[in-house]
Amino acid sequence: MSSLLRNIQYTVRTLWKSPGLTFTVLLTLALGIGANTAIFTVDYATLLAPLPYPQPDQLVVVWSKIQTFHNPMSAADFLDWKRFNSSFQDINAFSSGMFNIATKNQPENINGRQATVGFYKMFGRPFFLGRDFLPEEGVDGKDHVVILTHKLWMHLGSDPKIIGQSMHVDGEPYTVVGVLSPGLDDRGREQLTVPLVFKPDQINHDFHWLLTVARLKPGVTLQQAQADMDSVALHIAQENPKSNKGWGVFVEPLKNDFLPSERKQTLWLLLGAVAFILLIACVNVANLLLARGLARQKELAVRSALGATRKSIFVQLLTESLVLAIAGGLLGIGVGYGMLRALLAIMPRDTLPSEADLHLNIPILLFTLAATTLAGLLFGSAPAWYASRVDPAETLKEGGRTGVGAGRHRLRQLLVIGEFALALSLLAGAGLAIHSFLNLLRVDLGLRTDHVLTFFLPIPDSRSKEPEKIIAYYKQILSKVNSVPGVTSASAMTGMPLYGPGFGMPFTIVGQPAFTDPSLRPDTRFGMVTPDFFRTFGVRLLKGRTFTDQDNTTSVKVAVVNEAFVKKYFKDSDPLQQRLSIEQLIPGVTKLGPAVEWQIIGVYHNVRGGNLREDRPETLVPFWQIPWSGVAMGVRTVNDPDAMARSVAAAINSVDPEVALAEPRSLDEVHDLVLSNDRFSLILFASFAVVALLLATLGVYGVMSFSVAQRSHEIALRMALGANRTRVVSLIVREGLVLASIGLTLGLIGAYFVGRGMQSTLFGVGKIDLSVFTSVALVLLVAAIVACIIPARRAASVDPMQALRAE
Repeated sequence: MSSLLRNIQYTVRTLWKSPGLTFTVLLTLALGIGANTAIFTVDYATLLAPLPYPQPDQLVVVWSKIQTFHNPMSAADFLDWKRFNSSFQDINAFSSGMFNIATKNQPENINGRQATVGFYKMFGRPFFLGRDFLPEEGVDGKDHVVILTHKLWMHLGSDPKIIGQSMHVDGEPYTVVGVLSPGLDDRGREQLTVPLVFKPDQINHDFHWLLTVARLKPGVTLQQAQADMDSVALHIAQENPKSNKGWGVFVEPLKNDFLPSERKQTLWLLLGAVAFILLIACVNVANLLLARGLARQKELAVRSALGATRKSIFVQLLTESLVLAIAGGLLGIGVGYGMLRALLAIMPRDTLPSEADLHLNIPILLFTLAATTLAGLLFGSAPAWYASRVDPAETLKEGGRTGVGAGRHRLRQLLVIGEFALALSLLAGAGLAIHSFLNLLRVDLGLRTDHVLTFFLPIPDSRSKEPEKIIAYYKQILSKVNSVPGVTSASAMTGMPLYGPGFGMPFTIVGQPAFTDPSLRPDTRFGMVTPDFFRTFGVRLLKGRTFTDQDNTTSVKVAVVNEAFVKKYFKDSDPLQQRLSIEQLIPGVTKLGPAVEWQIIGVYHNVRGGNLREDRPETLVPFWQIPWSGVAMGVRTVNDPDAMARSVAAAINSVDPEVALAEPRSLDEVHDLVLSNDRFSLILFASFAVVALLLATLGVYGVMSFSVAQRSHEIALRMALGANRTRVVSLIVREGLVLASIGLTLGLIGAYFVGRGMQSTLFGVGKIDLSVFTSVALVLLVAAIVACIIPARRAASVDPMQALRAE
């Protein structure tokens, strides 16, 4: 222990005498370790950490499954699962939605959920005020109670006496019975919860609209629960073959709040990117320590001559490396915290699940300690080993100059080659992300995004279930909006362009053989739109006609389909001669009605939805033929659409003062929002790639500067014998470019594997993208040239006679 303390004390004194090198090493390590700490914090909280619930390993998600697709379940399925399962302590269903609440100034639209009684008890959520729902509040007629998040409670005025008070939700009085504790629930989108109570017409096996979570009984494994639910699903299918044949159940652990697989892949890739950063930083530090070791050869030779063993010299030098690593790790924690705050500031909403607690904790600090120790060993072992092998007699005899062995020079060259290979791999990843994002920007959206205001207008089912009243209500709304100065057209629709039409519906083509198994029917995105939809959003009609006000409940049912639908289902036939049979959607009722035949009257240009990466078959029908109570609206304006939001809201409030516009934004903003996750990933990859480029350039610069300093005698002789400055510069640059070229060649192999790993997150980019690989290789080559020219010009500007006299 005393020997270790002496080594540490000597290390501190030695490093204090070299502030420039010490600062450079610490800054390099802090950058590498900080980036790893920040990204690992995100990955750990999202993908690895246990969920912040009691006994989280017992929590599972239960899906309806058809073929390989996981779907929500119907109310009757949920009740049967609850009745017949033998694996769950409890099972609860919920559904998210939008709620209009009355406030002092104006109505507001709040995201919330309906959940069965027992939902919060199953998750063990604590309450700040009040209580959870009581069992009797899960009964129709006694369900007008509401639980608020702490965040919404503060937004409403932080009234400590709010429990027992009444508040208007969707135009009806609800009693506030609870306020959740601050923290986890405040991070989610849903800010209020009301009981989910099934009406008689909701209890059916056809309409899939609920999500289900359950808690396993003690000792029950996931495999046992799956076998149990397979048996339950088979029983339900036998009892209800028309609706449930072909449907199964899938049970999986509750993790990551259903985070999309592409986003998980991106998070792992980002962790790999910062690991590359740390490796490059370690290579840079190893080069610096090698240079420092060579500069200290005389000191080490004297120590060796006085009796110091190679082992003691090696341990001393490795201690210096570990002390630097620990100091760099401590700085890295601070840098990582700052990076994490910056990430949260630019991260799009809903990028991560609400369960993700993005704070530095014990596992994160242990990771940082491991990364720090590994970094110290990586960059310290080789320099310490080489420096400890000094020959004291030879070094003291030659004054230290001949102590520069070819092996050490080769090691420094190998480190630079490895640094460039890593940098090229990381830059290639950033280049692929940039290329993918540019491809997304060039995607034909199938509509015009300029001068369109969009918003959701959720109307409570309790207000209007009759089709005639819904139609009259929205015709009045549209009439008022169209009368606002500056509005050229307005449309109501289910869903939203760039998100999707709203529903997924199975169908059959009239005249073709019927499916014996209903679960094998093809499906289409399905939505209802008012006649001005195509004009408002600039959607191009390719064939036939669009809808008119005459396409109403008394006329023939008509539909238009997109190009993707025609390409997939009507390759060899005229779509305008075809009819589709689709079960009827009944407003205000979570139950499918009888099948309705829709005559196809037109084909429109594909409109991208979701992640913009693919065209999917879509079917649109007239809103006046099949109205729906909750809609989105689009308003085309002459001027800035954002500036029109207040006028449009006033027009709607003149018809219905209790509803509020939800998420009003221009269609350009919607487009940016759809691209936000791709843009966020691009920014991170590009930022880390720039850091890698900077570190690689500094690495080459450091190697060439040291090489020039060691060869000052040789360069002076060359110039004294007639070599001009240009020749000296080209000689040094050529040596640096050889190292860079070898590194770039090896880096292309790494770039290929990076492209393979990123494939699922890219759009329109292959595993090998020659344009990207060539571009990043040229960027690195130019950086290497610049890094070589500076020390080469400095060496060539030295007076050879002065240099020789100094030697």
